[in-house]
Amino acid sequence: MLKTIERKNVMTTNRFSETDMKAFEPTEKIGIVATVTPEGLPHISLLTSVMAATPHQLIVGEFCKGKSKEYMQRTGKIGFAVMTMDKKLWRGKAVWTHLKKEGPEYETYNQQPMFRYNTYFGINTVHYFDLIQTSPGNSLPLLSIVKSVLLTKMAKDAAKGNAERVLSYFGEKIFNRPDSIKFLSLTGKDGFPEIIPVIQCQAADSRRLVFNPGAFGNELKALQPGTTAAVFCMTMKMEDVLVRGVFKGYSRFRGIKLGTLDIDWVYNSMPPNHGQIYPPVPLERVVNF
Repeated sequence: MLKTIERKNVMTTNRFSETDMKAFEPTEKIGIVATVTPEGLPHISLLTSVMAATPHQLIVGEFCKGKSKEYMQRTGKIGFAVMTMDKKLWRGKAVWTHLKKEGPEYETYNQQPMFRYNTYFGINTVHYFDLIQTSPGNSLPLLSIVKSVLLTKMAKDAAKGNAERVLSYFGEKIFNRPDSIKFLSLTGKDGFPEIIPVIQCQAADSRRLVFNPGAFGNELKALQPGTTAAVFCMTMKMEDVLVRGVFKGYSRFRGIKLGTLDIDWVYNSMPPNHGQIYPPVPLERVVNF
């Protein structure tokens, strides 16, 4: 039975259409999966292996072990976003049910050129999820995104925070690259992580992110001061960084409305060495080889 509901002015359904399933097949897409830590904090990963196995089932292929695989099994609830090369976007929620290390989906993944001919790794595990809801594939609102990017860039220098460095120079640079793509996640009242595209987000300095809410404004304007949010930033060269911080609300800088998020945690999600960057983690002596 098809069920359609409206959430935050976004129409959603509880099944994938044939068009959705076909659009998810290529590996050449952006797949974002948001999870929740055991402490209830949002976490975001780039997982381009996300696909629709059936109209009611989502799958993710695992080729390296990161925190997202741990969190999706421990807390069960995930949010996902898929953006295809023609700039269409799907968003939704699902519940982790089980994993397999064999089967037809496993074979499908490992027949894809990205994994079949990879010398170092292939898909070793397939994670299965029951679909809760998904939006139809909608085109990105490019005009409002470009306008919000320009407004953010014009005002961000006036929104600088503390001078102490949190983001590395590399992290700050990719947040401010004109071609970088960002997604924000927060934990919703239902316990599911929500994903909001925030492509206009930029770094005012190494410890503060800012964004004009002109694009995806209905959702961004609903953010409450004091909310802990994660922001994932990536480039098409597969450079990425994940930060988490506290949303401070909206203020005007040079007459332009900007939301500000003060960063208190930075994570390297790029393989092969995932791990926390800030606050710095003390080095531990290796005693077993």
